[in-house]
Amino acid sequence: MTRSAELHVGRAHLAVTVPAPAHVDVLRKPLTAALDDPAAAVAAALDRPIGCAPLSLLAADATSACIVVCDVTRPVPNGLLLRPLIERLLAGGMRLDAITVLVATGLHRPNLGDELRAVIGDDWVLEHVRVRNHDARDAERQLHLGTTPVRGTPIDLDRAFVEADLHIVTGLVEPHFMAGYSGGRKLVAPGVAGERTIRALHATRYMADPLASTALLETNPLHDELLAIVASVAPVFAVNTVIDEARRLAFVNAGEVAASHAQAVAYARTCSEVVCAAPYDLIVTGAGGHPLDATYYQTVKAMVTPLDALAEGGDLVVLSACSEGLGSAAFRDAQERLMTLGRDGFLASLRAKALADVDEWQTQMLLRSTASARVHLATDGLDAHDLALTGVGRCDDVDAFVHAYVRRRPQARVALLPEGPYVVPRRSGSMGGADPAAAHGAPAG
Repeated sequence: MTRSAELHVGRAHLAVTVPAPAHVDVLRKPLTAALDDPAAAVAAALDRPIGCAPLSLLAADATSACIVVCDVTRPVPNGLLLRPLIERLLAGGMRLDAITVLVATGLHRPNLGDELRAVIGDDWVLEHVRVRNHDARDAERQLHLGTTPVRGTPIDLDRAFVEADLHIVTGLVEPHFMAGYSGGRKLVAPGVAGERTIRALHATRYMADPLASTALLETNPLHDELLAIVASVAPVFAVNTVIDEARRLAFVNAGEVAASHAQAVAYARTCSEVVCAAPYDLIVTGAGGHPLDATYYQTVKAMVTPLDALAEGGDLVVLSACSEGLGSAAFRDAQERLMTLGRDGFLASLRAKALADVDEWQTQMLLRSTASARVHLATDGLDAHDLALTGVGRCDDVDAFVHAYVRRRPQARVALLPEGPYVVPRRSGSMGGADPAAAHGAPAG
């Protein structure tokens, strides 16, 4: 029987069909109810935080606040969060001109104009408080706070965040292919960290470590290091969100950053991780749709997340808009070096570096995927020159590829993964976080 699913590509969806007699699973988030009254849920989270006093009480002992928000690469529902946050700061006696909203760009480009308006999600916020982008490359905007106690990472953080009396972060908790899960501590570093700190966190000591992996926190060295950096500016108040497949708010909590994030991750696991009975010969996935799949740089996440469920030497087809091309000039340079040096030469060039070159870490993560899979990219967003720099194969017609694959291997096990890096397929018993199999059974199909 023919099976199909719609995969997120840019702002649209593309139906992918798998013919009989292949075995097909559609791997998607278990059904999660969106919150009936998201505004009320946000209010309750802010007024009953985990591990600290309510925000209005914290504001009573403070004169300034910095609220960190994700940049355009994360669809955080800030329109539901920021005004209630600010209103509670005002209720505690804080002045509007003492509040800064800081966009956590890391080393990404700044968000401006309509893009910034989309990130903030509320014109009232733009009109009433100071909103600016973090700039990791501006040394004058960073404060040096020493080094982490175990691994010696230099701690450089945005001055506006460090010098505020109240440190607040808002974020989206979803699987992350290096840090285990996004959100929480990740808003501080790399979100508003200086270039030196970001490059240290992306050095090969972490990128080559198999424990710096998707959905893994408890033994993840990168997660440990992020917590150590956050400790240098504690206390930090966090608002954590989880969204459903339609990007509606499904979960929200608030409170002390480590404790509240851990609770949000526990919820996110139940709707992000699915268990597979056996590996797949072919996985077809999207790269997350807009805004995540706007560049090939971000598309790499979708090439790493499903690897645990793919048979060794299997085929992975990734659909991505790549509407903004490859990504940064630095990432382009890393890809060009990969093409020149080859896999072994490129990896050898990384080993002696305490600080990674900007964005070359994504090329290193790409090599995790191509080491064990045949990767094929389906996109209309890259020209022939850029396609040659991707380091993966090209797929011009996904349905034709899949049908030809099944003709060659009629008993193949095939998985369709509509939400790309937002869903983590795992083989039962494999390394990872809490096993959600008991709650959700076999993959949806």
